[in-house]
Order: sequence, then C-alpha cells, then structure tokens
Amino acid sequence: MAAGLLAVLAVSCTSGSADSPKSTAGTSPPVEERSASSELQSDYMRVVNDVLPSVVEITTEGGLGSGVVYDKQGHIVTNAHVVGEQRRFTVDLADRQQPLQAELVGRYAANDLAVIRLENPPSGLRPATFADSKEVEVGQIVLAMGNPLGLSSSVTQGIVSAIGRTVSRPADGGSAPGSIPNMVQTSAAINPGNSGGALVDLSSRVIGINTLGAVDQRLGGAAPGIGFAIPSSAVTRIADQLIEDGRVTSSGRAALGVTVRTVLETDSAPAGAAIVTVAEGGAADEAGLRPGDIITNLGDTRISSVQTLAEALAAHSPGDKVSLTYDRAGSSHTVRMTLETLRSP
Repeated sequence: MAAGLLAVLAVSCTSGSADSPKSTAGTSPPVEERSASSELQSDYMRVVNDVLPSVVEITTEGGLGSGVVYDKQGHIVTNAHVVGEQRRFTVDLADRQQPLQAELVGRYAANDLAVIRLENPPSGLRPATFADSKEVEVGQIVLAMGNPLGLSSSVTQGIVSAIGRTVSRPADGGSAPGSIPNMVQTSAAINPGNSGGALVDLSSRVIGINTLGAVDQRLGGAAPGIGFAIPSSAVTRIADQLIEDGRVTSSGRAALGVTVRTVLETDSAPAGAAIVTVAEGGAADEAGLRPGDIITNLGDTRISSVQTLAEALAAHSPGDKVSLTYDRAGSSHTVRMTLETLRSP
C-alpha cells in the first residue's frame, strides 16, 4: 500500500498592545495546571505501554490492516473487510522483527469482524483486556491504536463522541453493504490501515475495534473527527463463537430468515427489497412469505432497498414482534411476525 503524507504546521500568534502595563512573556502556568497536565501525559504513556504490544499489523494481498491479540493461543481479532476472502496472512507484532504467519479462523461480515490465528504463537504474547461496553460513556478520553497508512504502531487521541450509533458500511473486502448497530463514535483519528486496531480507555482496556471513518456525502472525502468502532462486548461475543465453532449462531442481531435484492421502479428509483430465498422454518417462512414478495415496510419504516431493510433490522433485537408489509402480485399484505437471530451464512 503506497501512501503520501502532507505535514502542515499551523502557528497561532497573538500580539499585545505596545503600551500594555504588564507582559506575560515567560510566565509559568499554575502548579495545579502543570500537575494535571503531567498526570494526563503519564496516563497516556502508561496506556500506550500497556496496550500497544497487543496491536498487530496484518498484511494481505489487498494491503495492510490492524488487529488486536485476543488470547495467548495466538487468536487475533480484526475486521472482516481487512481479511477479505483470504485465508492466510502475514502478521507483524509490535515488539518483534520477524513477521509471523496466520490463518483464518472465521469471519462474520454482518458485524465486520473476523478472527485469525498465529500458526506458531510466540511466548510472551500479550493479549489485550476488553472492557464491558455498558461502561463506555460519552466524553471519556480514548486512544486509537493501529497502523494507519502503513505507519506501524501509531496512536491518536480523542474522546467518545457518541454511543449506540447505527452505521451503514459500503461493500468492501468481499462483503455486501450493510449496517452495524450500537457502534462507538470517536473523535480520535481513524485512517486507512487503522481498521481492526484498538480503541482504548485510560484504564488500558479495549472498548472497541476501530472500523471506519465517516465520509462526507457531499464532497466524497473523509469527514475529520468522526470515526466508528465496534463495541467491545459485541467483539468478544462474536469472537468467542468464531473461535469455538467457526461460525456465529447468537449474534444479538435480528433477521427475517430471507435473502433479498433491491428492486427498481420504471424510473430506476428503488422500490423495495424483493425476497430471493426463504429459509425453511425461519421467521419469514412461518409468516407465510415467499420468494418474489417485495418488502415495502418494516413497522413504520419505509423499505426501499436492501440497505434500508438492513438499517431497519439493526434497530431491533431477536424475538421482537414486528409488522411487515409486502407486495405480492400487485396486492399489498401485512403480517405480524417474530424476528429471529442473524446467523453466519
């Protein structure tokens, strides 16, 4: 991956009045200020020393990404879009010169998560500590660690800007477009190559896996200061299942038990999500839905495409009872149904 960097230094200058009665040049900040600043700096350095050895660089045929050491057996959690469709990878640990080989354990594209495993885990491997996502609060200071633009072991800082965001993601790494619920929004810079790295609190705990930065839809470029991470509780729930079974059966996410495609009006405007297949015994099957039915509403939400259906489902949990409206042969019908759990394909 080739990357160009442009460094810009901005200097702010203020000038006082020539006849000001008192100059402040050389004045030291109060002792309390210096003490608070030194304490915060010490916290940053402690967290970096604690966690950065657990953050790795993953090399694939498509480029570079990041990952976080999950356990002493050599499991590493990262993003599904980092591993793509590959099964073998090269991994660089932060404290080793020689790259290591790893293989895919499993991937869960719906939450953009994957687990890989080092073939020969070295002694002294340092797994990260994962926090409980319920403890994450807006305003707390966080550090993002990863390998942005191929710059190994980089650290940026910011705060938790929001929690509980549902974020749409584009098709990437062999994954279809979709939505990820309950994400952590942060002002810490998340750039290409940071994907799969750690978002960490000042207690040296991973609160999320860095995944993507926001894009300004009008200008088409990155929106500075808006990044998103998959919350740690979702990461551990899914990673544990991938390690144990190689697949996810309890995602915490709702599903209909169908595959769908977007259908268009004659003027090419999206008109709904057409059902392609119905899983036998699933929620849609029990509700009487068939291939060819076109979903137009889920509850009060208008469904115009695969993406809007994914976003609507992301707001629900398995077991929720919802009304679903669909068109069949030109007639509109509404059914009441119970949502099932989204599983690995």
